[in-house]
Amino acid sequence: MKQFMATLKKNENEHPPPTKLLDLAGQLCRELQSSSPSLEKLVEVMMGCKNKRYFLTNIHVVRACVSVHMHNGQHDAACRLLEYCKAEEKEELVQLWHEIHYRRVMEKHQTDFLTPLQKFRCRKRNPPPISICPEGLKNRNYSEDVRQHLHRFAVEVTANPDKKQREALARDVNLQPTQVYNWFANYRRRQKS
Repeated sequence: MKQFMATLKKNENEHPPPTKLLDLAGQLCRELQSSSPSLEKLVEVMMGCKNKRYFLTNIHVVRACVSVHMHNGQHDAACRLLEYCKAEEKEELVQLWHEIHYRRVMEKHQTDFLTPLQKFRCRKRNPPPISICPEGLKNRNYSEDVRQHLHRFAVEVTANPDKKQREALARDVNLQPTQVYNWFANYRRRQKS
């Protein structure tokens, strides 16, 4: 930590700061994850300097900053930090985004865990911004052609196909038989309601 502070002070006005300094910051963030007071001090120093945007290119620094903000109940600040950071590990940024919102919901409901359904609803209500998820969230729905083909079969033939019919349909629409089975189970459920 002392070495980092001395190097930071020495390179305070360099743009961009030396790679050695950024690597040292990432290494310190990895090592101090469990030690909250030291980590908080490190994050405070990095976020208070002129070069903070360069530090936010390192995923370990980003993770440490988000962790400190979440620990302090500053969920909005953690979200803004993720939107602003320039780390390359987009999947990990999306995961951090979801963890912030899970924590917010857990605090609101005063619980220690969320069910898979609660997590799903939380992700739906709080999609990650384009800055960290440029290709957008993956759509888990089938294409219009596939849905029409399955719907037509349900209406014209049967809504409860046997195993051979499901396998043939799966080949026709390029899905797995279990996916076809689930689509028809959901279709029958929707028809009842």
